[in-house]
Amino acid sequence: MTTAPSLSRSASRRSRADARDHSFAALSVPAFRLLWIAGLISNIGTWMQSVGAQWQLVDDGSSAAVVALVQTASAAPVLLLALPSGVLGEFLNRRRVLIVTQVVQLGASLALALLSGGGGLTPAALLTLTFVLGAAAAVQMPAAQAITSDVVPARLIPDAASLSSISVNVARAVGPAAAGLLIAQLGVTAVFIANAASFVLYLVALLAWRTYVAPLSRPEPFLDATRAGLRYVLHARVIRSLYVRLVLFLLPANALWALLPVLAQKTFGLGAAGYGLLLAALGGGSIAGALLLRAARSRLGVNGVLLASMAGFGVALCALLLTNSLWVVGFAMVGAGMGWIGVIATVNGVVQGFLPAWVRTRGLSIYQLVLFGGTAVGSAVAGAIAGAVGAETVVVSAGFIILALATAQLLLPVRVPVGIGRGIVSIEESPGPERSADERAALVTVSYLVPLENREEFRSVMGMVAQTRYRTGARTWHMYETTERPDEIVEMYTLGSWREHIAQLRSRHTEWDADLLRRAAALSTREPLVEHFVDLPVSRHSENGRAHPSPSERLSRLTRTGARSADGFAPPLSAR
Repeated sequence: MTTAPSLSRSASRRSRADARDHSFAALSVPAFRLLWIAGLISNIGTWMQSVGAQWQLVDDGSSAAVVALVQTASAAPVLLLALPSGVLGEFLNRRRVLIVTQVVQLGASLALALLSGGGGLTPAALLTLTFVLGAAAAVQMPAAQAITSDVVPARLIPDAASLSSISVNVARAVGPAAAGLLIAQLGVTAVFIANAASFVLYLVALLAWRTYVAPLSRPEPFLDATRAGLRYVLHARVIRSLYVRLVLFLLPANALWALLPVLAQKTFGLGAAGYGLLLAALGGGSIAGALLLRAARSRLGVNGVLLASMAGFGVALCALLLTNSLWVVGFAMVGAGMGWIGVIATVNGVVQGFLPAWVRTRGLSIYQLVLFGGTAVGSAVAGAIAGAVGAETVVVSAGFIILALATAQLLLPVRVPVGIGRGIVSIEESPGPERSADERAALVTVSYLVPLENREEFRSVMGMVAQTRYRTGARTWHMYETTERPDEIVEMYTLGSWREHIAQLRSRHTEWDADLLRRAAALSTREPLVEHFVDLPVSRHSENGRAHPSPSERLSRLTRTGARSADGFAPPLSAR
């Protein structure tokens, strides 16, 4: 039996001077500058390929539903690969992951160019190769995001993330316009060749970068690591709430991206160059929005930016088809771009700032799952409905839906915590002999003596402690009061293995989590007593032939029939 944890901080806060770094300071880091430039060129190539693929199908007379499947084929692989990609990016050498994915994308791009040049690029082949490109990108993205924190000082990570967002939107502005001009002059095949060349440049940059040193990581079994990432997001109210808002926005918003080539040709009577200019206006609005975002957040806050961005995007979609003036259409596209980046970048920025380092790559892989999964589903649904009622009706309806979401955002704002500690701390609990490789299930009990006058406050704090336990690895959590002493309360939680409990103590608690544990301990009249247990295997069947229950089953039965549970000790998820 040991006393309750004492807490030692392993991460320091940023200094005030660090906050004065300008927005482009991360480009002063040579490795980041190299990757940023190479990534910008690659992103431009990717947007050119997307435009080329869609225009190829439009030019061949494919239906709106088939054209919309280009977006689906690009995004759908994330539904399959986002979670495993997050685990790979957390524990493998990220530079090697990027090199392998670039080689795969280069091969797929060359195949598109060869088939297109030879006249053998069927819709099925185009969508298949687009899916391959999307699959490689799905594996690449979590590693590419996480590698930023490997090469950039901690104080510059937010600025580096902002620069990455600017890179994507510069590519969104330049790529479609360049593709439209290239298609008009040389045909779709030239676009596929340009995309292949962009992968060559990125690959050369990665091969030339030989100074990368992979950070040390604590390996975890694949399924355990995946469950840990999912469990964290499930029990982090802020992250969960933002992801729900994001997917509800993406489902209708992607009607614009999926159906814009159809609108350009059939509604506005534009060719490839005109379509490229519409996308350039959309991308230009995104760049302008990204540059204004910091000032907007400081004045309006997170909820204000989300509200204004959703409302602006919805109004732009409605206005897009209520005029015959291409100038008005262009301005509407700029407004839509600003609204789009306002939602996407705000959610991404809050998520990156909130996720602790030990689970950041996996948490961001779930962000990618939401982002691209919403794109895949939204694009497919928009295309299918457009085949029945027309692209114009779908886009305007999507605008009204997003305006309704903006109203909901006004009435139900996100509860974003401000000023809570996100640095990682180590909890020194003296849990007994070193058993870090022990894979047996673990049970931890914590005994408190809580006087009656502290009971209600203790219950409230322990509701938040429960979520901390779940976020950091607990599989089950329960609270009991003993029948012998009315002031004694026992917290019990289980973990998948003793190894995971050691990881929980050493590297999974944030400063906020540590403060919660201290608050709970302060309400006890004695130092809380902690006991640790590991599963003791027995024969599978008892004498009567019935199977012995597992530890979690025994704990569940205890909840129903054993010690009296403290009624109401499972309040709603905490505000965190």
